[in-house]
Amino acid sequence: MASSSQKKAIFAGGCFWCIEAAMEELDGVTEAVNGYIGGTVENPSYEQVSTGTTGHLEATEVTFDPAIISYQELLDRFWLNTDPTDTEGQFSDKGPQYRTAIFYMDDKQKKLAEESIESLQRSGKYQKPIVTQLLEATTFYPAEEYHQDYYKKKRVQYQAYKKGSGREDYIQKQQEK
Repeated sequence: MASSSQKKAIFAGGCFWCIEAAMEELDGVTEAVNGYIGGTVENPSYEQVSTGTTGHLEATEVTFDPAIISYQELLDRFWLNTDPTDTEGQFSDKGPQYRTAIFYMDDKQKKLAEESIESLQRSGKYQKPIVTQLLEATTFYPAEEYHQDYYKKKRVQYQAYKKGSGREDYIQKQQEK
């Protein structure tokens, strides 16, 4: 359970299983919850979001202690685990529900995310423009229980997915840069 000193951040980076796993392993992150945000349907189901017609993105709501980990460190982890130039989704997952976005909770997060996007664009690391959206957080709907902690509950299936989707190789190449 989050204490009053804890903050929340929301990231959409393709399949939420991978963002949840990447964030939860960080010191200072107390919880990561998979869900849906940004669409027009109240309390959407995975089946509804999967159609790509609800406007929702698969996302992960991260609860963190800013005394231990900064929002900037969360942004850095997000960038490492996503291809911010892909307009169609992430890796093998294509469709509007798999696009990348940072949902800011307040003006401070918005400013830090804007600076991070600008810095990444100027870095020359990518040949194509950064297309990750920066959006104000709206209602976050937690996903079904079977999507929570999938990387722990179904370790073998998760690892096969992460490798097979191309994300694992992409992250490895990013770490080598």
